[in-house]
Amino acid sequence: MTIEHDRTLYTRRNQITRIFGHLKINRAIARRYDQLASSILGMVHFVTARYCVKFVHAA
Repeated sequence: MTIEHDRTLYTRRNQITRIFGHLKINRAIARRYDQLASSILGMVHFVTARYCVKFVHAA
């Protein structure tokens, strides 16, 4: 029996889940020490930039 699903939607969901997995490596995001949404968003931007730079230098 096959279960019908939207392959594109499943792929996008998987990508987003992986991104959050990489972001949660950083304790400040995983533990949410900052209570303000702007502080959390700033940390997400910082960690994402670090993550991207890591791949640029590896290439």
